[in-house]
Amino acid sequence: MRARVGHRIGKSVSGLALLAPLAVLTACVQAPDIKPLPRPAAAVRPIVQAPPERSSESLALESYYARVENDLLGHELLRTDGGGPDTPFNARQLAANFEAVALNDEYTSVNGQFVAQMTPSNLHRWQVPVRVGLEFGATVAPEARAKDEATVNSLIARLARASGHSITRSSQPNFHVLVLNENERRAIGPRLAQMIPGIGQDAIRSVVNMPRSSYCLVVASDPANDGAYRSAVAIIRAEHPDLLRKSCFHEEITQGLGLANDSPYARPSIFNDDEEFALLTRHDELLLRILYDRRLAPGMRPETARPIATQIAYELMGEDI
Repeated sequence: MRARVGHRIGKSVSGLALLAPLAVLTACVQAPDIKPLPRPAAAVRPIVQAPPERSSESLALESYYARVENDLLGHELLRTDGGGPDTPFNARQLAANFEAVALNDEYTSVNGQFVAQMTPSNLHRWQVPVRVGLEFGATVAPEARAKDEATVNSLIARLARASGHSITRSSQPNFHVLVLNENERRAIGPRLAQMIPGIGQDAIRSVVNMPRSSYCLVVASDPANDGAYRSAVAIIRAEHPDLLRKSCFHEEITQGLGLANDSPYARPSIFNDDEEFALLTRHDELLLRILYDRRLAPGMRPETARPIATQIAYELMGEDI
């Protein structure tokens, strides 16, 4: 089995402040001279367990990533407009960006761990329907869960339209999206082995030991080494603020469909570590359309896929080669 790993690597921000937990205390005091009426059975409220407390390390990361997002926004990054007149691209650039993003791997396994090293790769994509499951760690608040549900539902509908491939939510997923805090992620190793049989310890370590500089991560599995994905797991940090969190959903789920690499030349695109764009762009949707075109197939070598992808790019842009 071959596992492909994609990270989102962030720029460092100096300074780190601990975010103290906010404790809210409530009490119910009975007035001394009033005899309470018996409650009907239907009015008895169930006992609600308090969510588990988060570690100081998780709280510190929450503060850190809030600073990261503010810093990026202050530099007019994390754009959500999808590009405009300032980010033109033509068919030649689209074809070159497809080659860079879809026909190369961003990470490779060296001495038992994944390291950043771009290497040529055969074409990878899903042949079976993609069934997305969203799972939360115990400390993720209901309000955050509701936002994440809306983000993922909207995103996968958009990805299905762009790719023409079947991508849906499911209670029996083959693409797991996990929103976890620091401690929950560090303990996820045994679950990863269940979700992706044969995943390998190097891929598990890349998740469990994910450094602060990695905002999020996806691992996609090609068990038959034929270029066809059959399972994937995306890890989203629960400590992220809203926009950084949303951008991680967009990038990791899309990367898990087969656009595994980043390129400094891809623009306007989320597949660029400069953090200019937070959310999927029209350019990225066209990359997906090329990837899932029937003229291409999983396992194609780069030299075979390249001229076909170039032809498709020129057709999509309405240009002559």
